[in-house]
Amino acid sequence: MLMLALVVAVMAAACGASDDEEPAAEPAASSAAAETTAAASSEAAAETTEAAAESTEAAAESTEPAASSAAAGPSIKVGLATDQGGLNDKGFNQLAYEGAKKAEAELGITLEVRESKSETDYVPNLTYFCQNEFDMVIAIGFLMAQAVADVSKQCPDAQFAIVDNSVSGDPINEAANVTGLLFKEQETGYLVGYLAGLIQTQDGFKGTNGKNTISSVGGLEIPPVVRFIAGYQQGAKDASPGATTLNGYSQDFVDQAKCKELALSQIGQGSSVVFQVAGGCGLGALEAASEKGVWGIGVDADQSALGPHILTSAVKRVDSAVFLGIQAAQGGTLAGGTDVTYGLAEDGVALGTVSPDVPQELVDQVNAKAEEIKSGSLVPPTEIAK
Repeated sequence: MLMLALVVAVMAAACGASDDEEPAAEPAASSAAAETTAAASSEAAAETTEAAAESTEAAAESTEPAASSAAAGPSIKVGLATDQGGLNDKGFNQLAYEGAKKAEAELGITLEVRESKSETDYVPNLTYFCQNEFDMVIAIGFLMAQAVADVSKQCPDAQFAIVDNSVSGDPINEAANVTGLLFKEQETGYLVGYLAGLIQTQDGFKGTNGKNTISSVGGLEIPPVVRFIAGYQQGAKDASPGATTLNGYSQDFVDQAKCKELALSQIGQGSSVVFQVAGGCGLGALEAASEKGVWGIGVDADQSALGPHILTSAVKRVDSAVFLGIQAAQGGTLAGGTDVTYGLAEDGVALGTVSPDVPQELVDQVNAKAEEIKSGSLVPPTEIAK
């Protein structure tokens, strides 16, 4: 499994070793040849058949430990609290849920999920897990930082993890039982921006208008959103010098109408590529791109299934981070008071599916930039240029 390979390569190797085939049984023909009577031959054949059946049964029994080996750790209770976007945001929260469900299936944990409809639900949802003695509590999103800070102090024996908020050096969540799960959004942002810039250089490319303008629709101006956009703008300018970059914030991660209105305004100013960085709200921005015949770029999940107007997506593997965090908690290795950060090199972010309309040579150029980022020779910015 790809996610296990990020941190447990040795375990993966061990699992691979358990798949070796058992030695084949000796052919019945050679046994029969040693016998001098037909009766003895028949008896040998019967014994061989019986031995083969026993061998098959033994092989089946031997696979049982391998199938359950991933769940060898202690059974722990894990609570997952979404932010106000809910589980059906086709991105951030949905990915976290998928990672937790994978842990439930493969690690044998007990999982309970509580959705937040508004910010007022954060503390009650986290408190529920605390009062019911959950071993691990996962909060999805930067906006839950204060709630985690308040509740984690009441449950010193529970391990908390918060996605998208730094624990190291942050007085809000700097606690011995809180771990930050972070991502290098600027790296995947750079890749989608570089592709957006490249298509501006192609004369008459589908969905472009010759104005060399790209845009982004953010939800709130918080660190992970800013990192996405900073990388995106730099990537576009590196691929197409002189490119104009537009950006705006909807001040919302849920209301699709707000993001759609903002995207329509940007398209009216000449944008031919709209990058949504606003969760469920951002689906409205992608809808605007579809209606106006320009390109849209998805975020967090691979959103290519939304339609042929999706150029690509800035994938953020929240599912991997949640799964690995649960696995570490189960194994007693999840360190509180620290951050775990995932970038391209850790397979924590990635370039999503690219539209088949994009020439392969452009995709190759983007992939080459990804290798530069992994090697450290290219370092995308984390702040938007002024």
